[in-house]
Amino acid sequence: MPAPAIVLAVFSAACIAAGSALAAARWPRRSPAAAIVLWQALGLGWGLAAVGALAALGVPDARSGVAGGSFALVSRALGGAHAAAGPRLLAWTLGLRLLALSAGLVLLLLLCWILVAAFYAVIRARRRQRMLLSLLAHGDPKVPGALVVDHPAATAYCVPGLRSRIVISAGALDLLDQDELAAVLAHERAHLRERHDLVLLPFTALLRAFRWVSVAREAEAAVSLLVEMHADDRALRHRPALELATALLRVGAAGWVHAPAGALAAGDGEVSARVSRLLRPDPRLPVAALALVAVAAVTTVAVPAAFLTLPF
Repeated sequence: MPAPAIVLAVFSAACIAAGSALAAARWPRRSPAAAIVLWQALGLGWGLAAVGALAALGVPDARSGVAGGSFALVSRALGGAHAAAGPRLLAWTLGLRLLALSAGLVLLLLLCWILVAAFYAVIRARRRQRMLLSLLAHGDPKVPGALVVDHPAATAYCVPGLRSRIVISAGALDLLDQDELAAVLAHERAHLRERHDLVLLPFTALLRAFRWVSVAREAEAAVSLLVEMHADDRALRHRPALELATALLRVGAAGWVHAPAGALAAGDGEVSARVSRLLRPDPRLPVAALALVAVAAVTTVAVPAAFLTLPF
């Protein structure tokens, strides 16, 4: 087996193991933004390594990199191979290598298709949601800039996109006071500014395609909670922690209704963990630790990318 294939296969497995360890770690709650970047790097690094390992199996040597070697192998197959060795053995070897390259290409196309299909599903869901809001929602001076839906259950969510919307139910208006409503609005605006919907999209797509894989479930749950905590942190720049924590407790006790498809809800995630973090915050990660996370994220993507493109 070629050395690049072994390295990339091991690296792919290491990304999966690191994802499981990251999902169980406590430090991400101290710096959600840094942890989100690391999660994204692990996902991209795993995809590159998995595709690269299959491609490297089909490359007879890596003197021009996995990608360059792959093109050379295909050219050799199309142009015909001449060697003094037995032609039957040469044909079998060439066929197995082309099969490995084809498997790598299929995996790459599958991952791209999963992401594109999830993106268009979200786009369709948001289009339906906006159409319903145009018929059912209305403005209210209590929540300037937001739309109100006449529903007794307490809920608040945002619909991201070019025509983003923040939606609050009448039940939430009755349940929360003005300060708590302002804190919820600040949280939702943070979701929209940071485009957390795009952060979650790859993990949601992988979960739909690989729901039976535990690390896919762990990754989606962990990133969903980190996104909520990150929005909490951004909201704290404008509102006191007690207001947001009280709003979460009130609505959580009333039974928060989940957001419709394609939207982000302020009540998603582990409410107790978020409230505890708001009221008893842990110290942020020191600069040295953040730098280490950044180096780990860059390395996770750079290593498989280098094996795919550079000569070894």
